[in-house]
Amino acid sequence: MGRRVRIAAGLLALAEVVVFVLVAQWIGVGWTLLATLATGALGCVLLARQGLRALTELRERARTGRAPGRALGDAGLIAVGGLLMVLPGFLGDAVGLLCLLPPTRFLVRAALGGLLAARLPVQLRGPVHVRSSRVEGGPGAPEAGPGERPRVIEGEVVEPTVLITEERPRP
Repeated sequence: MGRRVRIAAGLLALAEVVVFVLVAQWIGVGWTLLATLATGALGCVLLARQGLRALTELRERARTGRAPGRALGDAGLIAVGGLLMVLPGFLGDAVGLLCLLPPTRFLVRAALGGLLAARLPVQLRGPVHVRSSRVEGGPGAPEAGPGERPRVIEGEVVEPTVLITEERPRP
């Protein structure tokens, strides 16, 4: 795992350098350095504003006894986004901006959630939700014919995607 992280960090650093050189060739070194400083300053301003909002929301949830939920995730994304914007590099600035702006934060949250869910073992992906309804006596329930007993289907979840059922007459 540590080797993969080091390789990914090295590739990202190399990509940042390549993009920096390409932008410097396109608009000039001075303008590139100015743009890098401007995105760093913008990151500081956005981090201060969005971070204050996120901390206020977390404080309010703690005061009222509600679970932190999405507010905690937003605070983490804001912290990561602010760090990426403050560090020099245009690719990190683009990802950091996605993390910092509320209209685009849900995209990053969804991507991270999908990535995390795909990497979790099946047993840790969450509970299996099963809907059940009674056949007898409820509105719209099928009536048993004369001399018939209502059908009862009993089942057991063996794996989250497989349901084994057995049909038995009701005693």
